Amino acid sequence: MSTRPDTPAPRLDPFSRSAAVFAALGDVTRMRLIAVLCAGGMFSITQLTAQTDITRQAVTKHLKVLCAAGVVRDQRIGRERRWELVPDQIEEARRTLAHIAQKWDAALDRLRLAVES
Repeated sequence: MSTRPDTPAPRLDPFSRSAAVFAALGDVTRMRLIAVLCAGGMFSITQLTAQTDITRQAVTKHLKVLCAAGVVRDQRIGRERRWELVPDQIEEARRTLAHIAQKWDAALDRLRLAVES
């Protein structure tokens, strides 16, 4: 499952895109993969499974989930695929959480004012 920079992502509302990211990140193995990929650069499956007990097949499955959420992409280099982080969707999910937090804070302020008056 390769994503190419010239292939536009399907148009979804921000909450749908963020939900896909949160669902993809809702697994400890995928979070660990993201932590490795945050170092920058492109990593092979062999590099991503080094010093772990996770199989190559399992990592491939997890990377496909992350790819479907738009969080990583792959590129074929020779006979292997290299994977890299695409932080745009994670940043959009962060902005979505910030927006929700702002609304929550406003609701708490209204509640505080109502209780105090």
